[in-house]
Amino acid sequence: MRNELASRLRAGLSRYRVQGVSGISEHAPGLFSYCALERERLACVRLDRPLIGIVLSGAKEVWLGDVSERFAAGTAFVLPAAVDLEIVNEPDGRTHLYQSLILPVEPDMLPQVGPGDAARAPAQDTFVVPLTPGRVQALLHAADAIDAGPAEAVLRTARLHELLALLHDAPAARPLFDVTIAERVARLVRSEPDRRWTAADIATRLALSESTLRRRLAGEGQALSVILRRERMAVARRLIAQGAASGTAGLAVGYASRAHFARAFRATFGVNPAQLEPAP
Repeated sequence: MRNELASRLRAGLSRYRVQGVSGISEHAPGLFSYCALERERLACVRLDRPLIGIVLSGAKEVWLGDVSERFAAGTAFVLPAAVDLEIVNEPDGRTHLYQSLILPVEPDMLPQVGPGDAARAPAQDTFVVPLTPGRVQALLHAADAIDAGPAEAVLRTARLHELLALLHDAPAARPLFDVTIAERVARLVRSEPDRRWTAADIATRLALSESTLRRRLAGEGQALSVILRRERMAVARRLIAQGAASGTAGLAVGYASRAHFARAFRATFGVNPAQLEPAP
């Protein structure tokens, strides 16, 4: 059954196969292949974000401290962020190509759910995601939805949430859900930047008490007021860069007063928002 599912996964991803290239081949924003034409050993690899991968050709070996695993073609795996990994990529003896399809997982991609049973495991002891018919189908749907591009944004989000829901309790998927409280708060603010968020609102959305929310933020060296302003100003700056007037950007992030918005923006970025508006 395991070999059958691996074969089904590889066959379903055959459109992403590349030939005769080494390094990164981008299929779409958020979906790329990593390829090698010769055996390579990569030391001290430290990822910025966790990633989901599928070996399409060849084999991969990953070391995390004293823990190592070897992945054959058709294996789905998860690699953690912010830790030093040692990675060996071996090309297939027949095709002379190593290839993995890679899906980096950004915090905003995660549904607002708890970390699941996987995150309560004592330590990372596997990178391999056991294949099930549902997981194979979800991996194929997610790859196709990302490849479809921005026009399919709603479908892409739905497919990614479907995939992550099916990975939620897989021990190997633990790194995908290791999101700090500060990042979970930031995601809420980014989702509704014009909302008048209170500590009570946020605590309720995260299924925490207000005192626990503040305590855990303090433990991460974060303050709620700083996160609220930083995320709102980041959204406003992005809107201005896209051509919005500063007053419009201020309203979009919850500031009815232009003066208050300008003061918060200046405190965050050191310049007035109007200075960043495109020239007429």
